[in-house]
Amino acid sequence: MADDPFAIAAGRRKRFWRTAFSVCGHQQGDFVARSSAQHSAALSSRLQTMSTRGTRLVAGVVAVLALSGCGALDHGILNAQGPVAQHERDLLLTVSGILLFVWVPVVILVPLIAWHYRRTNSAHAYRPKWDFSWPLEALIWIPPAGIVILLAFMLWPATHKDDPYTRLAGRGAPVHVQAIAMDWKWVFIYPDEGIATVNQLAVPTGRPVHMDLTSGTVMQSLLLPQLAGQIYAMAGMRTRLNFAADRPGQFLGENVQFNGDKFAHQKFTINSMAPGAYAAWLARAHKGDRMLDGAAWARLSRKDTTGPQIFSAVPRGFFERVVAATGGAAHPHPNAKHQPATRKAN
Repeated sequence: MADDPFAIAAGRRKRFWRTAFSVCGHQQGDFVARSSAQHSAALSSRLQTMSTRGTRLVAGVVAVLALSGCGALDHGILNAQGPVAQHERDLLLTVSGILLFVWVPVVILVPLIAWHYRRTNSAHAYRPKWDFSWPLEALIWIPPAGIVILLAFMLWPATHKDDPYTRLAGRGAPVHVQAIAMDWKWVFIYPDEGIATVNQLAVPTGRPVHMDLTSGTVMQSLLLPQLAGQIYAMAGMRTRLNFAADRPGQFLGENVQFNGDKFAHQKFTINSMAPGAYAAWLARAHKGDRMLDGAAWARLSRKDTTGPQIFSAVPRGFFERVVAATGGAAHPHPNAKHQPATRKAN
């Protein structure tokens, strides 16, 4: 056995690899030591930079929150100016408060559990065969199930109340407006008054507004954040929206469905006027000499932005012809003969 050539060769291979690993181990140890020192210095520098940037970021966020009352929040649903938007805002805040019962425990427990079960924690019991706990199962399932049931009872009646097709009651006769979405502008027709406007919507304060919507081009989405939320407008179809403004003022309206290069500029102003001011505005609109005829419509159909305009005359049935021309039927939908639902006055 001592002269076995296979054994001699195997012994030589073992000594060779043992020597090689020993040399590599010393070299790797020196490299790791140097790399660790360099990494520690780089990490320290990086943490210091991140700390400075984090301080600046926190200061910036605090400044933005302090100034938020002067900017974007004034034009959103949190500053609701109508009964529909007010109910939607209250519902949003209520639901957000309920969901905090899910969010807060998760945010607190996740880091606590990660810290408790860290690798270096050897002071607590290790139970590799643990697999079930009734208290833990109850904590995981019962509160979320209760929250879902509570939200269902809240949101079911709220969904019907905030249905954009539901008319507002107890506020007088509604103002009928027909909205046509174009590229990149909005055309509003007042069929009962025989006038039309472009990129401006005038409504009387306190009275409900019943709006029919369609699109003369691609699908678009009308958003009135302070008054009524959002509703789509589609070519060849008619959708509806009901809202009201509780005080005089100017509010934002815009398209929030991307439809081309100048999508961001497709905004307009909603002028909520006292009854006397609204009547005076109608009188001035009737005194104009511009008609929404074929030539005017051809100009409005061009893909471009435009400023506010007023047309003192509109052909009867103009909105229905636009619906028909874009693929819809000129006659109303069969369900339109049924009396629409009415929203109770707040």
